Amino acid sequence: MSEPRYDVIAIGNAIVDVVSSCSDELIEELGMLKGGMTLVDTDQAQELYDAMGPAREISGGSAANTLAGLSALGMQCAFVGQVADDQLGNVFAHDIRAVGIDFDTAPRAGNPPTARCLIFVTPDGQRTMNTFLGASQFLPANALDEEAIGGAQILYLEGYLWDPEEPRAAMRRAIETAKNAGRKVAFTLSDAFVIDRHGDDFRALIDDGLIDILFANKVELAAITGEEDFDAGIAQLTPKVPTLVVTRSEEGAVAVNRGERAEVAAEPIEEVVDTTGAGDLFAAGFLAGYVRQKPLDTCLRMGSIAAAEIISHYGARAEEDLAALMAEKLG
Repeated sequence: MSEPRYDVIAIGNAIVDVVSSCSDELIEELGMLKGGMTLVDTDQAQELYDAMGPAREISGGSAANTLAGLSALGMQCAFVGQVADDQLGNVFAHDIRAVGIDFDTAPRAGNPPTARCLIFVTPDGQRTMNTFLGASQFLPANALDEEAIGGAQILYLEGYLWDPEEPRAAMRRAIETAKNAGRKVAFTLSDAFVIDRHGDDFRALIDDGLIDILFANKVELAAITGEEDFDAGIAQLTPKVPTLVVTRSEEGAVAVNRGERAEVAAEPIEEVVDTTGAGDLFAAGFLAGYVRQKPLDTCLRMGSIAAAEIISHYGARAEEDLAALMAEKLG
């Protein structure tokens, strides 16, 4: 097998976070659920965007956030995701390339526009999110660079993108390409509501031996296995998944790799400011250790350190130097 061109290539939603401060009165006036996340259509997205004050635009999306963390930790990464040929599409492409990630998916002409998450932040720090999935739902299989996928040590997929038909077909093709090249496939279950909709598909992927590394939190573990007992859920999946990684918020995280089990406590932190992106960065830390063939408990610790950095501030992209932080914490 040839040396991998990339450590990790990921397929995910190409979303731009548009963040603006606002008053509680504006939340009420616009009829939003304070602190919640709502999916919105094109017209609603435009109406909310027009109502926003001055905003910061930051590239987001679950898998893209993970790659940003991996890149900060010295990994060679590439991203596959669909943007439109518009202003926010240009923002996304610029931002992801600026952190050293290859991004070559051609923009899509016409409507719908690039996906965006309109985030209204009230004076108490609460984030009210309105997500418009737009062009990200129309990633075709012919957008895949199969040579790049076959040349990546790990293919990383986000469950969020399994919902629309086109990206689902693209991800199935990518899995086949990676497997034929002898590469590993990592999958994050993303959210219990995704499992409610596509759990049968995910279980089939697991049963067919197509997932090498599975990321879940404890709620998702219960949803995918039907087991409320945490250890029973772990026991159900470990014979089918070579590497299982499950996070438990303040209770830390557990990983089982071919029968070897490791656990770590949550990394201590002064204040939890915003949990957005915690799972994404946990995956980044873990995979960075995995690619470098670190011991299982070290991989978990790296995930925990990266997640703790993210929840200490607003936004899903690291503000500290993650590589320096790892060196400091791990010694």
